[in-house]
Amino acid sequence: MTKSHSLVRWSLVALAGVVIAIVGISAFIAMAKTALNSSSGGGTASGTCSPKPCLDLQGYTLWISKVTEADGIVRMQVTFQNSSGSTHAAPEDLRLIDSAQQSSPSIQDQPGCSHWTRTEFSNGAKYGPITVCFRPSTVDPPLTLRWSPDMGFFCCQADLRIR
Repeated sequence: MTKSHSLVRWSLVALAGVVIAIVGISAFIAMAKTALNSSSGGGTASGTCSPKPCLDLQGYTLWISKVTEADGIVRMQVTFQNSSGSTHAAPEDLRLIDSAQQSSPSIQDQPGCSHWTRTEFSNGAKYGPITVCFRPSTVDPPLTLRWSPDMGFFCCQADLRIR
């Protein structure tokens, strides 16, 4: 093989790599926009879950009830049902976004807050209700629950306005 043939081959390989990278980045951006656009402040990501308020991400559903606030702690009952490719629920999948756009992780060190860790379940099984608590920097509305279940590299995050 001549030097010019080798140069042409490597140029084609490099060009193919660039095209694959562009397609991959475009797909990632499109999927991210779809996930953000499908996350409504008033309810569900897919429109298929009920009763409201709830979120449904590819067959993984989260329901919220009994939202209360006392002494700067926001408590809510959370129930999960998993018919998706995900295998678990975990405290780090939930964060509360307050009106100052500050993100707060769930806490378990207060009375009435459920102590839970990563819980394995699938095939349509339910987990909960559990009482999930947050200590946001402010309890002024709006408060939004951000759910980011582990469903693979390109998926998912949804927001649910709770107050």
